[in-house]
Amino acid sequence: MKKYFLVATIMMLCSSAMPTLAQDFSKVEIKATKVAGNVYMLEGSGGNIGVSVGPDGILIVDDQYAPLADKIKAALKTLGEGKLKFILNTHYHGDHTGGNIAFGPEAPIIAQTNVRKRLSEEQKSKLFNRTTPASPKEALPVITFDNAVSVFFNGEEIKVIHFPHGHTDGDSVIFFTGRFPFVDLEAGGDVEGMTKNIGDIISKLPAGVKIIPGHGPLSDADGLKAFHNMLIQTTDIVRKRMAAGKTLDQIKTEGLPEEWKTWGTGFIKTDVWLTLVYTSLSAKH
Repeated sequence: MKKYFLVATIMMLCSSAMPTLAQDFSKVEIKATKVAGNVYMLEGSGGNIGVSVGPDGILIVDDQYAPLADKIKAALKTLGEGKLKFILNTHYHGDHTGGNIAFGPEAPIIAQTNVRKRLSEEQKSKLFNRTTPASPKEALPVITFDNAVSVFFNGEEIKVIHFPHGHTDGDSVIFFTGRFPFVDLEAGGDVEGMTKNIGDIISKLPAGVKIIPGHGPLSDADGLKAFHNMLIQTTDIVRKRMAAGKTLDQIKTEGLPEEWKTWGTGFIKTDVWLTLVYTSLSAKH
């Protein structure tokens, strides 16, 4: 039976360019949750980490921040004594790839082509007014793919599928639960693209699938469908207001219906989400 790493690339707590020095990593604890079979999820600070542990060794999906590397390694040892063999990066944001510099020398990093490109170059964010320097050589993916790649590991096929222009231009399967997502428009993200990608993912989900989101607790198909519905409904609201000639300020002033209130309690507030949707839709007209 195949295990599916459906790993989100959604920013919830901080931007990829946020300096790690602003956080106190000494107090972060790494929590392990069994997903199914030999697959686990690690939570700490930054994006969740997917883990495959078995006779072939250990494979991880994303690696949070460099200062947490020792804690992550200690958590991995509690799951199995095998060596780290592969690292998969779901996208380039620093809360998912910051640990590359620590883990890269131990095992090859695999990622979509655009992930290596963005990690290799300085990234500037106008939205957050921050600049992220290029990553050093040892933190860069050494194996890249354009559309999909399979890693046959621990008795199963782990598929990594590229879904273009969703959260960024280098995403490998996207998922989020319960909060508005950060769509990185400056890095090739697109709100309508994300909506399409999520719909495509839903159509391919096997029965009983468990989903490891980029942030938040372990989820399932119902959680993904709720997220997809939010994308469709809120984007349609903005699209109709734009068609009626309303400005971004007017759209933000009107806000969203009460049913979407809790979605704006995370990192991306309602007015920021409306701005992202408006900007993404405007780019196509």
